[in-house]
Amino acid sequence: MDVSHEIELLVQEIQRLGSKSADGQTKVKFGVLFNDEHCANIFEALVGTLRAAKKRKLINFEGELLLQGVHDNVDIVLL
Repeated sequence: MDVSHEIELLVQEIQRLGSKSADGQTKVKFGVLFNDEHCANIFEALVGTLRAAKKRKLINFEGELLLQGVHDNVDIVLL
């Protein structure tokens, strides 16, 4: 699976699992995304896909790298 396709799937999963905030942006917590069984089956390297999507300015999150447990409450925002 190529990176562009994985990013498209990531955007779909953020839309599925996330919720719209008052400003109209869709957000999901990293822990929700990481612990979702469907996501676990799709993404071989979720953190790598998140970094690639952030680099392409499709999503945003605080920091450069997200780790399970430590960053479970970090919002991933769909741009």
